[in-house]
Amino acid sequence: MTSSTLSRGAATGALLSLAIGSFGIGMTEFVVMGLLPDIARDLLPTVWAADSDVAIAHSGWLISLYALGVVVGAPTIAGAVAKYPRHRVMLVLAGALTFFTALTFFAPTFETVAVSRLLAGLPHGAFFGIGALVASDVLGPGKRAQGVAFVLTGLTVANVVGVPLGTFLGQQFGWRIAFLLVAVIFAAATVMIAVFVPPHAGDAGRTLRAELRVFRVPQVWFALGIGAIGFGGFFAAYSYVAPVVTEVAESPAWAVPIVLVVMGLGMTTGNLVGGRLADRDLRRTLVGGLAGLVVVQIALALTAGWIVTLGLFVFAIGFASAVLGPTIQTRLMDVAGDNQSIAAALNHSALNIGNATGAFLGGVVISAGLGFVAPIWTGALLAALGLAIAVMSLRAERAQALVG
Repeated sequence: MTSSTLSRGAATGALLSLAIGSFGIGMTEFVVMGLLPDIARDLLPTVWAADSDVAIAHSGWLISLYALGVVVGAPTIAGAVAKYPRHRVMLVLAGALTFFTALTFFAPTFETVAVSRLLAGLPHGAFFGIGALVASDVLGPGKRAQGVAFVLTGLTVANVVGVPLGTFLGQQFGWRIAFLLVAVIFAAATVMIAVFVPPHAGDAGRTLRAELRVFRVPQVWFALGIGAIGFGGFFAAYSYVAPVVTEVAESPAWAVPIVLVVMGLGMTTGNLVGGRLADRDLRRTLVGGLAGLVVVQIALALTAGWIVTLGLFVFAIGFASAVLGPTIQTRLMDVAGDNQSIAAALNHSALNIGNATGAFLGGVVISAGLGFVAPIWTGALLAALGLAIAVMSLRAERAQALVG
């Protein structure tokens, strides 16, 4: 399959199929956060009766287990299946996401739900990584990042529509209904991938051992560092938006989902713009996106007491972070050489490490008594560190080119 052999309609159908799968992934990853009290009350009734805060904290392990599944599954699955036809791999991954999400709906105890969340995280990175390779080939040379961005659009739109909808339905009809809805979305994506994604050959000569050689490439480590640390700056701020709205801006609780939708709109816009900018000049987009993330987080930290400026800069943070999504993904694919499958998936391992790191450090500064604005300053610092890594990466690449 090449871009020249596909009609515009066929290419759109293929990309839309992958985007619907990424929409489901966005829902299944983030809807848990809004339903933690409901999950804790249902699955940990004894702990809830003794201390609801402890029960909610324990339920938070479900988020960590999903992230662990992504970190472990992304490189191992993507590396192991690199030799197989990619359209068939995508079909299997979508089917696995459907099954494991449905398992969460049926699981009767906290322990079985925890196992189902770990398993659901395993195909996440490989779906995005291999899907990015398919999407970049669908649109062809000069539009690789736009293809990646199209697939990632499903993830960003999930934060605008899917997560609020899933949270609302879960609160009204029980938390399990949210996962039933996600399972249906994954099932639809599976059918659409089978129908619309054309044959796409893998690399018959690739093995997991060969793919793991990607870790010998210094530029790959730079790119992973940018994702894990620089993008961790976004998650430090994102994880604690709710208390910033209610405690710092002193706005009512109903304003929280509105602010989250505003951030989701920023992410959706930034993702599409980022794909076009990265195709024009990937290096400048990478540096500019990280610098922008630093600036807007400082601006938010200084003005978080006013709900209007809070909403403005939350949109800007979502925009800047989403510009980086397809940019970092494409950067990894560029520097990985022949190890495309595992490199594309590793991006999502790095981002989930950033998710865990940013949220953890944000919690640390809050626990230290520094207030709810402190995670935003922490996010700015992490983004600045990511910017420093990006500058070092580009300088090292330039020096290597001069030597070579």
